[in-house]
Amino acid sequence: MLVCLRSTPLLLLLCLLALPATADDDTELLDAVHAFLHQQAQPLGDELIIEVRPPSARLPVCEAPEPFLARPDAPPLGRVSVGVRCGEAGRQVRYLQAEVGVIGEYPVLAVGLPAGETVKPEHLSLQSGNLAELPNRTLLDINTIVGQATVRALNPGQPLQAHQLRSVPLVERNQRVTVEARWVAFRISREGQALEPSGLGERIRVRFDNREVITAEVAGEGLLVVDF
Repeated sequence: MLVCLRSTPLLLLLCLLALPATADDDTELLDAVHAFLHQQAQPLGDELIIEVRPPSARLPVCEAPEPFLARPDAPPLGRVSVGVRCGEAGRQVRYLQAEVGVIGEYPVLAVGLPAGETVKPEHLSLQSGNLAELPNRTLLDINTIVGQATVRALNPGQPLQAHQLRSVPLVERNQRVTVEARWVAFRISREGQALEPSGLGERIRVRFDNREVITAEVAGEGLLVVDF
């Protein structure tokens, strides 16, 4: 078991000295997984709580361990499964279980909002706590919240989850839109027709008057961009 609070070099050393005895063969493996989780979770907060469970069965030594997240699309919080590639070319793979806590800030509503209200920056405030203890799919980035509309009435002080919000359409089906093609030094814009409704950051098909169809990203109300 490996537990570290505020993983500064000194406290990390104290933590390692306090570890229960494990097989020497597992030391490199556990150290590699702990260092990997520390790197992955550190952007979420400065204070980390990491526990890596040693392998439950005696296995051959993991040579040159290369950890990876079994679910790379999910933040490394709470119970986490970590895969480790071992040996030449990572041909052997084994999995370890870990618990990751991060003490950090997360956005909550500063005021109550009715259903259908568009969230603005002034509607939000920051609270501090263990991010691993928040409900599943809690939104941690303010930028993913602002501009979204509430699906139902929400109370102040509560963290926000993905299912409580929906995108506000900035482009309607068949709407005339401006499409900007962006290069480093200049931009070119054309008018087209949106073939589907969409919200900020979503990609949709646009048809130009010459019948050409492209895919572009919604950047604002009636504005889409294509980057080169």
